[in-house]
Amino acid sequence: MPGEWLLYGAGGYTGRLIAREAVRQGLRPILAGRRAKTLVPIAAELGLPHRVATLDGPSALDAALAGVDVVLHCAGPFARTSRPMVEACLRTRTHYLDITGEIPVFETLAGRDAEARAAGIMLLPGVGFDVVPSDCLAAHVTRRLPSAHRLALGFQGLRSRPSRGTMLTVLEHLHRGGTVRRGGTLVSVPAAWKTRVIDFGRGPTDAVTIPWGDVATAFYSTGIPDIEVYSALPPGVRRLLTFSQMLGRVLRHRAALRLLMALVRLQPPGPTDAQRARGASLLWAEAEDPSERRVVSRLRGPEGYTLTALTAVAVVARVLAGQARVGFQTPARAYGADFILEIEGVVREDL
Repeated sequence: MPGEWLLYGAGGYTGRLIAREAVRQGLRPILAGRRAKTLVPIAAELGLPHRVATLDGPSALDAALAGVDVVLHCAGPFARTSRPMVEACLRTRTHYLDITGEIPVFETLAGRDAEARAAGIMLLPGVGFDVVPSDCLAAHVTRRLPSAHRLALGFQGLRSRPSRGTMLTVLEHLHRGGTVRRGGTLVSVPAAWKTRVIDFGRGPTDAVTIPWGDVATAFYSTGIPDIEVYSALPPGVRRLLTFSQMLGRVLRHRAALRLLMALVRLQPPGPTDAQRARGASLLWAEAEDPSERRVVSRLRGPEGYTLTALTAVAVVARVLAGQARVGFQTPARAYGADFILEIEGVVREDL
């Protein structure tokens, strides 16, 4: 008999996608969030129970997790929201999943591995597009070249655009610049620090370094000490990143940041169903060893938010089936490099 699971942040754009996908696959989460007015419509639409609980009340969170085996946390920005939920999961011995792509969150949860083991729970952040496909691809190229000491990852979204929540998270972190890993250590670099030409399967295209979650997670999944992540971005976005150091000084002023966030909140919540259906995700990975041997693999899958719903529900199903390794995990460490191939519409090729 499957256990109970809680979908926190179910009233948000991605949370709603995941709730609908879960029901499509025969799963029935308890929907939860901070405000009843966002939960009631989706709960009524899907015929699901719901619980209201804020993140600043430990007793309310503990009550929301009562009788629950696993929580899927979808309310970002996770740098601010993950800690209270993780602490509630440790108290109530509930497995923790989220859809973050924020490097500080991955690193913080990796540092709580011992606490999770003592509680007998799994902490598995990044079960969406951030970072399941790229993490699995990183593990795959490392399997092809076990002697690798350098790893480069890249992705390109086709006919897609970010959700309101994603843009709010980007604004909060834009002033931080970029991040790569060198000698196993996270190193701060300027935004769009390096450019390289990558063929994602549609011909060569320019891609720039970005502080994607794999800079953290791929180290734990592969043990490779030098990691960079690239993204093929529209020219306007690349220019924005180039000038982000200047913009970052502006965003450190809370009034300016609040104004930009208010403008973002006026935008549509995210891509429509039709837009997502037309989109696709392209991923690329290259591993290199000290003798300069290289292997390259590529992955193609559904649009990013669609892929997030598919992978998140697939991970929840695994946990409910008893497949949960205690402690801090990454998707590839928990379920293997080939886990992504179980997702509908995903294909991989080795070059």
